[in-house]
Amino acid sequence: MATNSISDVMTAPVRTVAPATSLREVAEIMRDSDLGDVLVAEEDRLVGIVTDRDVIVRCVAQGGDPADHTAGEICSSEMVTVTPRSDIREAVNTMRQGAVRRLPVVDGGRLVGVVTMGDLARVVDGGSALADVSSASPNR
Repeated sequence: MATNSISDVMTAPVRTVAPATSLREVAEIMRDSDLGDVLVAEEDRLVGIVTDRDVIVRCVAQGGDPADHTAGEICSSEMVTVTPRSDIREAVNTMRQGAVRRLPVVDGGRLVGVVTMGDLARVVDGGSALADVSSASPNR
């Protein structure tokens, strides 16, 4: 079966948190779910994205306690998104142009999934090192 659109490779449903969720809880969710990011949403409306790097750089490295800060305080809110009908190549170009590794998938303003650089690498270049790493089991 040929994979042509984001809906074929996106992860859905996605793990979301409310803007008021503490970064400690966000980090625990990432750890327990083997994720490098969580999307910040109010109901099914995308507010932002928090990555594991955001927690470190925007909180911990500045002396902050993750228990005292929230997802809404550090999330990236200027996001590039795609629709479930977006073409795989379009998504690759969108990631390249936006210099992002993850794309929230939004349909009619509603958050419906997420696609990562690794997801796209497995489809576009299944023999690449990134595809291999992305397919490997997480370290514990």
